[in-house]
Amino acid sequence: MATVLLIVAAATDTVAVWMFSDIVNGAVADGAMMAYWGPAAVWLGAAAAGGMATFGGSYLMARTAENFLLRLRDRAFEHLQRLSPDFFVRHPLGDLVARLCGDVEAIEELVCSGIVQALSSMAAILFFAGAAFYIRWDLALAVLVLMPLVAISTRKFSTRIRTLSQSERHTNGAISAVVEEGIANMTLIQAYGTQVRESQRLHQEGQRWLHARLAQTRLSAIYTPLTDLFETLGILAVLGVGAWEISAHRLSIGGLVAFTTYLGFLYAPLHRLGDLMLSATAAQASGDRLCQILDTAPLVTDPTITPHTITPRAVTDTRVDRPARIGRVELDHVSFNYPGADRPSVCNVSLRAEPGQLLVITGPSGSGKSTLAQLLVRFYDPSTGGIALDGTDLRDFSLAALRTSVTLLPQDNAVLTGTVADNIAYGTTDAHPAAIRAAARAVGADEFISTLPQGYLTPLGHRGAALSGGQRQRIALARAVLRNAPVLILDEPTTGLDATSIAALAPTLRALAHTKTTIVITHDLTLTPLADRIAVLDHGKIAEQGTHHQLLAANGLYNQLHEDTYQHTQQEPPPNPVPTLGRHALLPNPADARGLGQLTYSG
Repeated sequence: MATVLLIVAAATDTVAVWMFSDIVNGAVADGAMMAYWGPAAVWLGAAAAGGMATFGGSYLMARTAENFLLRLRDRAFEHLQRLSPDFFVRHPLGDLVARLCGDVEAIEELVCSGIVQALSSMAAILFFAGAAFYIRWDLALAVLVLMPLVAISTRKFSTRIRTLSQSERHTNGAISAVVEEGIANMTLIQAYGTQVRESQRLHQEGQRWLHARLAQTRLSAIYTPLTDLFETLGILAVLGVGAWEISAHRLSIGGLVAFTTYLGFLYAPLHRLGDLMLSATAAQASGDRLCQILDTAPLVTDPTITPHTITPRAVTDTRVDRPARIGRVELDHVSFNYPGADRPSVCNVSLRAEPGQLLVITGPSGSGKSTLAQLLVRFYDPSTGGIALDGTDLRDFSLAALRTSVTLLPQDNAVLTGTVADNIAYGTTDAHPAAIRAAARAVGADEFISTLPQGYLTPLGHRGAALSGGQRQRIALARAVLRNAPVLILDEPTTGLDATSIAALAPTLRALAHTKTTIVITHDLTLTPLADRIAVLDHGKIAEQGTHHQLLAANGLYNQLHEDTYQHTQQEPPPNPVPTLGRHALLPNPADARGLGQLTYSG
């Protein structure tokens, strides 16, 4: 419909020029005013119809284009969320933001205005060229000989502009990355007095962007007057030949005016099409950057083939879409290489984690502890071996079912924009205020939350900047507890907590272990006496396993790590603290909703 309206608009412009020719021949050349009113009325009607058609066609086309771009951005962001962590290591956050915002805007400028202009220009060229050929086909043919010059110029310029546009978009992403990194680390920058160095980094990237931008401007500044010169040559040729034709009485004044007007109208859309080709070339650089995201294949996907199994069971051709119920985790000779790594981060690891037990995985930094956490939630798949949940290989679960079954508390204790309650309830559907408060109380967060200006309804702002590191960690812990998945993985849960808070966390971990499979991945050995079993990793392999007392008695790596931890203290933590919370300690009590007002949350 939009295309039809734009064609109608071009047709009305053709009629308007024709009426202008009639007025010149009748009312001006012959002096007959009666010859004015008819063409003038038709001209006015054509102008009104053309205006309405232009408005309708432009609006419909813009709406279609905007919807396309909305879907494009949504698809790119949706795909981005499916990619594994290594992709985000290789691409700075600021550059990804620039791709989803700046690059989409560059495409938007072309798609929204460019498609409308392209369709209207092509329709205008069709009608104006047809009218010019109808008046004097030989003269029109001679003028159109100049058109290949415009086409050749456009092609030459577009090749160079594409290269410059790629450079400009790349440097724009680099600027965004420097700005994002600088703002995120402003405390470190100020504390270390490196403001000048960071400013120089931004200035250098800005200079690269400036050079690319100015080079684009120079090409555009040359292209426009060059095409204008070709247009002027064509019009002068028409006027010269037209004057000679009039003197020979083979062409009327009105005919010459109409022909010249059609030619002028013809050059304008041709000129716009040339500009659009250059804009399309520039937008292609932005499109290429978005395609780099869309073309990156996720390392893990929902299963579509016959499942693998670790423990014997019936083989089916359907994936598992329901969350696990028991929470038994088995790692069978698991090895894993990060993409591009020259050696495995995890090598031949076999482990079992049972419901009702607390498994602690510890070891020196870089031993592969956090890699195991990422394998357990299937950010990556093992290179060899397999991981099973309730006897089913993780690769046979749909990602939604798996990540409903396994809750991960990552090292980065993220706090999102929103209230305290929003943050605790994040990832949980229809969390009741009593459950939110019970989860906060279970991890020792209720006390400090109650002192906030609006309690659980206090907005935390960007990244929870007003909170201490320990407070952010407690909120993240409460979020993990509230999800109530059968498997809970805590990756360095004591980060940012003081000794008192860690001691308060100990009975919570024991209580959690009564109701679910709890895996704590930590280098902090203050938690290891709580464990039913401890696995010690070293260079990606399991060096030893056992209880706290067994591993101390073995006098191996664990004992060495333990001595390194407590060599400056007078006494060690209790060997096996008695839990003070029972099996039902985390169940919500309606009385716990006091102070939350009318809070409701739907994840």
